[in-house]
Amino acid sequence: MSEPIPEYHGVDAWTFQSEIRAQYRPAVLRGLVAEWPAVARGLESSDAMTAYLAGFDSGRKVDVLMMPPHARGRIFYNENLSGFNYSRDQLAVSKVAEQLGRYAKFENRPAVAVQSASIPECLPGFAEENRLAIVDEDVVPRIWLGNAVVTPAHFDESSNIACVVAGKRRFTLLPPEQVANLYIGPLDYAPTGTPISLVSFRDPDFEKFPRFREAQAASLVADLEPGDAIYIPPLWWHHVESLAKYNILVNYWWCAAAGGTDRSNSALNVLLLALLSLKQLPPDQRGAWRALFDHYIFDADEESVAHIPEHRRSVLGEISPKLAAEMKAFLVKQLKGDKA
Repeated sequence: MSEPIPEYHGVDAWTFQSEIRAQYRPAVLRGLVAEWPAVARGLESSDAMTAYLAGFDSGRKVDVLMMPPHARGRIFYNENLSGFNYSRDQLAVSKVAEQLGRYAKFENRPAVAVQSASIPECLPGFAEENRLAIVDEDVVPRIWLGNAVVTPAHFDESSNIACVVAGKRRFTLLPPEQVANLYIGPLDYAPTGTPISLVSFRDPDFEKFPRFREAQAASLVADLEPGDAIYIPPLWWHHVESLAKYNILVNYWWCAAAGGTDRSNSALNVLLLALLSLKQLPPDQRGAWRALFDHYIFDADEESVAHIPEHRRSVLGEISPKLAAEMKAFLVKQLKGDKA
């Protein structure tokens, strides 16, 4: 049975950093952005919200996913996983909002979704009028706009605060250790930025995915109204359902690691490289590599490098942006097989 996610009210920056984020647990932040002008427009009507967005629209086109009615809004693969169940278009945000208004008149409507469009690029000025005070100003807000759409369970490598501006959303979250019970699809080919669960959370096939019952028992669920937000820690699986005919969400991703949200710095790349380099080794050799990873990564502390002078620690010490760039260049050469 799913459990509710812990809820907080009146969250400020200090409370978020010291009490919420420090726990590495999801949290619902009720009313966090209730005072946003955008939320007020959404509560007024979808037409008022569309007009509000049009006032900021730069005209820059964003990616739009289009799904036929029989997909029931679920962003997914086709039947044999050789492709995806949506087509792509390029439209300005205000045009998508107008399209949603037209589709809302029909019951058997196509699904439409703008996923993670950069607000400073497509809606300049929106972020200044609708500011989230508990994150750093340099964190780029992104807009998600669509009708009844389902984003399958996936994870992000960054911390995430997602704010509901219009419509309603249901979040189902699971801790990272539930990976074995979620039946994750291909790591290098997914309809979202990271791998997804192949299980339909709305209608799970327990004969095909029997371990999903364990995932359900460990899941946390929250329904968010306009003005509410949710904090999702890095690597927590999250399944997101947009429940209204017209939904808008603004989210903020940030990462404390070197390279920030730079995809070239993704730890998922490390996992893929480990699959190439380590998975085929004999068990005793994999065990030896596990010992090295434990020593240098998972169990690493100051004592593990205390015997090396600080100026010679390189990647075993503090990693500056300059050193990170040098190591990336080195790895590129290694992967290409360059001798020089």
